[in-house]
Amino acid sequence: MRVAFLLNDLQLSGGVGVVVEHARQLSDRHGFDVTLVLAREQEEPPWRYRGLTDVAVETLPQARHEQFDVAVATWWETAFSLFELSASRYAYFVQSLEDRFYHADEAERIGASLTMDLPVDFITEAGWIADTIRATRPEARVFFVRNGIDKHAFPLPGKLDVRRRGPLRVLVEGHAGVWFKGVESAAYAAAAMKEPHHVTLVVPDAEHSLEEDLPADDLVGPLSREQMSELYGRTDVVLKLSSVEGMFGPPLEGFHRGATCVVSPVTGHEEYVEHGWNGLVTD
Repeated sequence: MRVAFLLNDLQLSGGVGVVVEHARQLSDRHGFDVTLVLAREQEEPPWRYRGLTDVAVETLPQARHEQFDVAVATWWETAFSLFELSASRYAYFVQSLEDRFYHADEAERIGASLTMDLPVDFITEAGWIADTIRATRPEARVFFVRNGIDKHAFPLPGKLDVRRRGPLRVLVEGHAGVWFKGVESAAYAAAAMKEPHHVTLVVPDAEHSLEEDLPADDLVGPLSREQMSELYGRTDVVLKLSSVEGMFGPPLEGFHRGATCVVSPVTGHEEYVEHGWNGLVTD
């Protein structure tokens, strides 16, 4: 079975990481012949994703000369290149309704919306996305495939260290320059705490955080998954105040390492956060 995943790039992001992990596991566990196809020219070297060396990476011009069993778009911009590949079947891996990433007056919002009308099968990671696609595209096939967490990188602790002394250790994660990630709001909310606290910002775009002078005790990033796992293990609370998500991974990663979470009621939180039981949901 030959599968092609279309990506814009291989830079650090949760969405790209999920695609690479699907590709790696299809190759390692199921024996599929998987290719990551880059839809545009790359200006920077790829992020060091685990398993990236185990799957083929090609440019779109190279892949146009090949035959695939399944070709999968993974981002709305890649959907416009999907039918340039020769494949028996076409699919669209939807990790969020991506028109929501743009403001109402941005042309990209329309472009992202249009891709949801393509004649393809849909694969998604969140129940709310599957329900939305089924309601708006009742004739399309929709496959709900839950995300998982790598138990080797994020091992479950055998026993938790209940820390009753010292400051509450709070972790805020995300691209500080992306408005809907809520990093700025989370940083200022944590800084307003009256009780002792220690706030760590984990951001791939540290220069933006420095420019905005966001309040934090530590500013780190970008980090590998192993470095993130170690940091989660030293964290009491993962604070995530996104306004747009598909199924966000950081609080679930924090759960695996013994942290709890405080999150906004963003789409996708209902996949695993129950207010008052395993976390807090706040406006």
